[in-house]
Amino acid sequence: MTASNTPVRNILALAGDGIGQEVMAATRKVMEWFQAQGRARFNVTEGLVGGASYDVHGTPLTDATVKQALAADAVLFGAIGGPKWEQLAYDLRPERGLLRLRKEMGVFANLRPAMVFDALAGASTLKTEVVKGLDIMIVRELLGGVYFNEPRGVETLPNGERRGYNTQTYSTHEILRIGRVAFELARKRSKRVCSVEKSNVMESGLVWREEITKLKAEYPDVELSHMYADNCAMQLVRNPKQFDVIVTDNLFGDLLSDLASMCTGSLGMLQSASLGAKGADGRQAALYEPIHGSAPDIAGKGIANPLAMILSLSMMLRYSFDMGADADLLERAVQNVLSAGVRTGDIAEPGQTPVGTQAMADAVIAELGKLAR
Repeated sequence: MTASNTPVRNILALAGDGIGQEVMAATRKVMEWFQAQGRARFNVTEGLVGGASYDVHGTPLTDATVKQALAADAVLFGAIGGPKWEQLAYDLRPERGLLRLRKEMGVFANLRPAMVFDALAGASTLKTEVVKGLDIMIVRELLGGVYFNEPRGVETLPNGERRGYNTQTYSTHEILRIGRVAFELARKRSKRVCSVEKSNVMESGLVWREEITKLKAEYPDVELSHMYADNCAMQLVRNPKQFDVIVTDNLFGDLLSDLASMCTGSLGMLQSASLGAKGADGRQAALYEPIHGSAPDIAGKGIANPLAMILSLSMMLRYSFDMGADADLLERAVQNVLSAGVRTGDIAEPGQTPVGTQAMADAVIAELGKLAR
């Protein structure tokens, strides 16, 4: 495909707060390389979200930004939050902007790979032999469960005590649609799905297990196992390579994916994709983001690891734009840079001199140039 007939991809870039600004800038440089090579044409619009949005508009997400997100082919998201906004009313905190964005876009399937690059096997706090070669996909249901369900709130009891409460529910259609995503992904991998819940103590978990078990009949070629969430957490530390695809609910997916990230050595290495259902026109809402936070302690220092953001770009190329070869190229460039010993501070080993955010991006771009020759 030549540059003249390469389709224009409309991207909304929401850098957010803290290091979100820095890793987004680094990733934009990588996007510019793909454009300069005629491999892609990106029309990038920038917007505000989180604390940055609150400072300007008095809300963590405006209706106008939601409209932009719904019109875009994909959304690239940085990170949000920080101490500056912790005293705000609950509904005005930066995190509420992200939750609303996910809901408005209808992105119910959160894909969180936990993959250990060979060069970083020694960076994990776990033994090298435990994590080397690790390649897990955690499929997290993103729009249901305790984070969204009603009733929720804070009340004062007659005795003067305060009580906070949230509701955990899952219905058949919510479970089946996320289950199908997991089974379809497993078919392209090692054909194994582990469904994770707490059916021993939670009715929502019992329904989850029963519905996933029924769904298995549609995928006779995929092996299905079940595991309680607390055991899964333990097994991710004990023997993470036993897993291929893990499918779980919103709360457990949040916790388990962060735990899995430490098998890889750093939150700064993990990307994610959040996908909606495909419409009749073939369009699919998609939000891509690193799973790390805004890291206010290092924000502005130019030392944040941009690789999770850059790898989120590779997921965008793969899942939204059917540019699998370019996604492979980018991931190979990251692998080669790491193998060459280029490290940011969070993944540096003793004796290695860490590089900054922009230097890491530049190294990836230089490697892309070598691979593309």
